[in-house]
Amino acid sequence: MRYAITLALALAASPLAAQDMSAFKPGPVLAEFGAHAPVPGVDKLPADSRFAIAFDVSTPAAEGAANRGFDSAARFLNMHVAHGVPQENIRLVVVVHGKAALELLTDAAHAANPLSRQGDNPSAKLVEALLAEDVRFILCGQSAAVYGIKPEHLIPGVEMALSAMTAHALLQQRGFTVNPF
Repeated sequence: MRYAITLALALAASPLAAQDMSAFKPGPVLAEFGAHAPVPGVDKLPADSRFAIAFDVSTPAAEGAANRGFDSAARFLNMHVAHGVPQENIRLVVVVHGKAALELLTDAAHAANPLSRQGDNPSAKLVEALLAEDVRFILCGQSAAVYGIKPEHLIPGVEMALSAMTAHALLQQRGFTVNPF
């Protein structure tokens, strides 16, 4: 029985091990984050394309890694600029709630928060890089209350809303669509 379970797990994991990530490269906007791959037959997007996208992130990162939801915003920015969309035509917002809220803390606040994994925040550099490129981060105030997060604990530039629901409703009124990934 143990052998059958081990074999089943190994077979299920083999497609993951077979993934070829060698074509994925970061840039051109963020040199360390947001790796994306070229797609055969897709060279350039119309230069007049405009995007207003809200990413909803509640899932925390794997231990020691930057948050995948945050990296999705970096990937979106990099791949669309790489394909001819002017950066000024891309408006991105990351709305954060749930346990992912802890990944918006400064390193000092992350290390001090008893609900975090302690130590430096592995998502901090990614958040700072995105903020530097005018990507907004909005923290759910309700999640902040649950996790004992105060505005002074946040990475500079991170905003706080009454709730994630409120942030999404206001963003939708301003023409943002929610990215389902």
